[in-house]
This record gives sequence, C-alpha cells and structure tokens, in this order.
Amino acid sequence: MIRRFLCLILALSAFAVPAFAKDELVVGMTQMPDTWNPVISAMLAKSLINNMAARPMTAYDANSQLVCLVCTELPTIENGKARVIDLPDNGKGGGRKGMEIDVEMRDMRWADGVPVTAKDVAFTLDVGKHPLSGVASSEDYRRILKLDVHDDRHFTMTIDRVTFDYNAIGLSLLPAHIDKPIFDANPAEYRNKTAFDTDPTNPGLAFGPFRKVEIVPGSRIVLEQNPTWTGERPHFKRIVVKIIENTAALEANLLSGNIDYALGELGLSLDQALAFEKRHKDKYDFIYKPALIYEHIDTMLDNPLLADRRVRQAILMAIDRKAISDKLFEGKQPVAEGPISPLDPMYSDAARRYPYDPAAARRLLDEAGYGETKNGVRQDAKGGRFSIEITTTAGNRVRELVAQVIQSQLKQVGIEVRIKADPPRIFSEQLNRRQFSGLAMYAWVQQPQGVPRTLLSSKEIPSAENGWSGQNYPGYRNPAMDAALDDAERELDVAKRKALFADIQRIHAEDLPVLPLFFRVDPFVIPKPLKGVVPTGHLNSSTLWVEQWRWEDR
Repeated sequence: MIRRFLCLILALSAFAVPAFAKDELVVGMTQMPDTWNPVISAMLAKSLINNMAARPMTAYDANSQLVCLVCTELPTIENGKARVIDLPDNGKGGGRKGMEIDVEMRDMRWADGVPVTAKDVAFTLDVGKHPLSGVASSEDYRRILKLDVHDDRHFTMTIDRVTFDYNAIGLSLLPAHIDKPIFDANPAEYRNKTAFDTDPTNPGLAFGPFRKVEIVPGSRIVLEQNPTWTGERPHFKRIVVKIIENTAALEANLLSGNIDYALGELGLSLDQALAFEKRHKDKYDFIYKPALIYEHIDTMLDNPLLADRRVRQAILMAIDRKAISDKLFEGKQPVAEGPISPLDPMYSDAARRYPYDPAAARRLLDEAGYGETKNGVRQDAKGGRFSIEITTTAGNRVRELVAQVIQSQLKQVGIEVRIKADPPRIFSEQLNRRQFSGLAMYAWVQQPQGVPRTLLSSKEIPSAENGWSGQNYPGYRNPAMDAALDDAERELDVAKRKALFADIQRIHAEDLPVLPLFFRVDPFVIPKPLKGVVPTGHLNSSTLWVEQWRWEDR
C-alpha cells in the first residue's frame, strides 16, 4: 500500500526522477553455508540466502502472524480446509485422531520454466522420510501419513496427530525434476550428491524472486532476478553477498563502501553496532530487534565429566551471565533462564533460576566427586583432571570474548577450559555429527510459540543409524521431557498448553542439558537510502521479503 501511494505521488510530479536508481545491492554476512540443500542441516547463513531464491509453504511475518507464501490460503478448521479425523487402528487401540489438510499452491515456476507442483511436495516428503537422507529433522516428515495429489496445484496431507500449529507448513520444496533421479539412485548418498551442491547455480533450483548465478566458496554469492518469478518484482536486478567471516573486517568493509549493508541477522555484533551508532548515526538507521535467538552452550552428555547434572548446574552458576551482558552489550541482551524467550507467549517464570554463585558451584562440584584439586584444577577419585573443551565459531569476536570470560570464571571454581574456534562450516558439521567433546557455544533461532522438540526430544538425537537427522546434539534423554513436548504440541487450549510449556521449562532447568546464556538482540545497521528491510526477530528472516527492498537516493 505504501508503494502504491508513492507511485501515485511520483505520477503527479512532471519533473520527478526515479527514486530506485540502484540496480545492484552488495551485502555482507559472516558465514558461508555448509550446504545449499534447504532440508539438509540447519544453518542461518543458508536460510538467509535461500530465502531470496525460494520460499517455504508458510512463514511467520514480522508481526509473528502465520502467512502463506507458496500456498494461496492458510488451511484452517474454520474455513473447512483442515479437519480432525479418526485414524485407522494401528494395533495400539482405537480413538486415534489425526488431521486432513487441503492445500492449494500458487502458480509458481522454477527458474528453468518448470512449474512448481505437488510433485515437488511429494518428492520433498520422500526425502524427508527416508532414514538415510540426512535431513535436519525427519520427525516432521514422518508425521505426514499420506499425501493425496489431486492435480498439480492441489493436494491433501493426512497428519498422524492433532496439533495447535497444524497449519504451520514450513516445507522447503525440492525440485523433483532435478534432484529426484539423484535421490532415487542412492538415498544414502543424496546429501553428498544433491544438485544444490554439485550444480548450485542450476536455474531449476530456484523459484523465488532471485536465483544464484555465481558462487565462490568462502568469498561471495551472486544472485540475479529470476525471470519466472510470479510475485512482486524486486527493485534490485542483482544482489551480491560477500562472505566476511571476521566481524571487525565486516565493519571495515561497511565503512569503506565495499558493501552497502551487513545483514542484520548475521552481521555486526551488538557491541559493534552500539559503538558504530555513536559515530555514524547520520548515515545509517539503527534497529535493535529483540529476537527469539537463544545463545547457549550445548553439553556433550556422553562425556563422563558432564553426565552428572550437578556438574552442569555448577558450571552455569560459575558463569556471571549478567556481567557478560552488562559489559559487552550494555545490558541490552537479557540473561536467558531456558530455551523459551520472555517475548514468547509460552514463557514461564516459574522454572528454577541459576544466579551467579561460585560458592554454590564449588559445593556442587564437591558433591559430584570433584573435591580434590591439583595445581588449581579439580580431580576425580582416580586423579583425572577436570579439563574440558569449549568450541565455538571462529571470526565472531563477541563469542571469542565470551569464551575467554567463561574460561576465566570456570578456572575460579577449579575447571580447566580449553577454547577451540572453528570456521562456521566445520563447526556446523561437527554439531550435526555430535563430534564436539565437551561444550559447544552457538545460537538457535526459533519460531513464535515453537515447541523445542527437535532440540530436546530423545527421538531427535543425530546418529549414523538415522542419517544424522535431528538437532538434539547433547544426546539428552528424559521420558518426562518427551511426554511434555508431545503433550504441548497436541494441546489446542492455550491456557493448558502454556502449563505444558511451563513443564518443559521446569524440566529443562533441572536437567540443564543446555546451558542458557542470553537472548540476542539483532542489530540492524541500515544505510538510510535502503528501504523495505523489516526485521522479524525469529526463524523466518527478513530476506523472505527481499523483493520489497529498494534504494531511494532521495
């Protein structure tokens, strides 16, 4: 509506010049994706780029409202496009309820001209359900019992349960006409042979407003307008994404004009943006978006040093998270007490909290059998040193500083910490295969009211047997947590569901398979001529609406 109003004003001016005079936008971000396949591995860098070249079936907008992007209308019980049904007896007794969901797809085309159809949906489900395909979370696909294809643009999915978010269909489609022959030849090798990685500039892999035309690993990704895109025409003809893994170098590139804009979701750190604003607020607009981004430390529960939850509780109490937030982020990033943000309607403040208390941490370590010290490092009963590694992403100055602070603070309670920083692609692959040895510090980006099943369910532990599917990297197992996650998904009543979310947060706070640090604030440092960038603060990033970005020189 704003755009239409602007066009009207321009039409009334006889001497107006085009406001959108810039054809190419050069942006920077700090990580290179480990794969371009949208369903294999979970990495923010990948989704930021892929969102420009494709779209999920549905997404949450900047107001946290669910909207259709590939479908024409959200299926709901109210409009009759979603129905609760009785499922056939599976031998475990009657009374099973599921859902049928009718979907109509928009008229869209892959950039090679082939229509996007229900065949692509069927193929995506085949990949997702295969035990060796290596998708990020196969459970979401297995819940779809049946897909009835009515024609190219209409299908009905039968789901094995009733859930409150039944119409959040976050499917990222795979092109059947390109990747199906590769998958059918050897499903176990699909993740290594997908055209997304062997032929990533193939136009048949894109159906969004842009398509990738050049990829230089570790350096840049070039996207150009997709001529088959059926939505709003983008204002930029070309977007160049430069990979600058060091955040200090990213800032220097922004100042020098080597890049126009650093992506807010994966660009400058908060402390950089705060300092940058003091010097350059005349040239940039600054938006500090509180986000459902959970900075945390995964603990490797297979490591005997971390198997006792008293140890994990002690580690958390030995870290002064408030001081870290105050000193590095001017207190703008709130300390996290668990995986659910206070911004989320499902947040509960009733779960156990862990204030900074090194004396209590020492007592817990004593109780756990690490009471003796030698050269300042705690020992177990057999004389083994409490020495552990923390790994994180290289090039992120703030994470490296936080790791150093944690190293120093844990030393005060007798725990020796070794810091290891890996390039993001290597770090991501190690997480996916559970190859970190002790602690792993990074962030999850979540969706509004999202049940953290993939992070905490025992069914989501990656292994060679399940093709490394799942995101429960610590290897956490607790039947009570599994039940709470399952019940929360199935509960339609908001008040009852909030109580179940409170159970999830309570159990998590007792077990601490993941050590919460803080909830991030995304700093968007936007050059004043760049318009249309709207931060979302959750899983569905601003690049999903990249066609609205424009450059106004005046």
